[in-house]
Amino acid sequence: MKLIVGLGNPGIEYQFSPHNLGFLAVDRIAQSLGVEVRNRQCRALTARAEIDGVPVLLVKPETFMNLSGVSVGGLVREYEAQPDSDLIVIQDELDFPLGTLRIHVRRSSAGHNGIESVIGALGTNDFLRIRIGCAPERKISDGQSYLLAPMKKKELEVVDGILDTTEQAVKMILKDGPAAAMNRFNRKEDSGQGSGAGSQK
Repeated sequence: MKLIVGLGNPGIEYQFSPHNLGFLAVDRIAQSLGVEVRNRQCRALTARAEIDGVPVLLVKPETFMNLSGVSVGGLVREYEAQPDSDLIVIQDELDFPLGTLRIHVRRSSAGHNGIESVIGALGTNDFLRIRIGCAPERKISDGQSYLLAPMKKKELEVVDGILDTTEQAVKMILKDGPAAAMNRFNRKEDSGQGSGAGSQK
């Protein structure tokens, strides 16, 4: 069983905030597979499905972002999953421009509280992460407020496209492996830095 975890905060007020890009990505994948992420286990909403014949568990932790590891750690133990080969975590990334995507393994949290919690719960950073850029075009003074506020219509239009790209990336990771997916999706032209407020996550 592969665990595909999207990070975010529960609650309608956060549904379309930048910090919930992980949740939105899991919802997009679930929609394309014809399932609903609504089963409750290990303090998360989950759904079982298959992607190209690979059994997957779609996961949206309900612990709020800063305690994501409580849920992820519980699911990893319950399914006897190996983080380095069975776990994909989808997160927002304030250090990348909105609409960009990067795939990484064995990296620090880079100040992302949800990832920090997952690393702490698992005792390792050796798991695959899909980082969805969310930095706005203009510099911001308060990263935390931006991350938790609803996105504007123009931003949501960009997000719609990157959610499709994220789904393609997940499918390629499962079918062809992380290296092939990194080669395709980690493009040099996406190397620009974001708002400079990346520490406030």
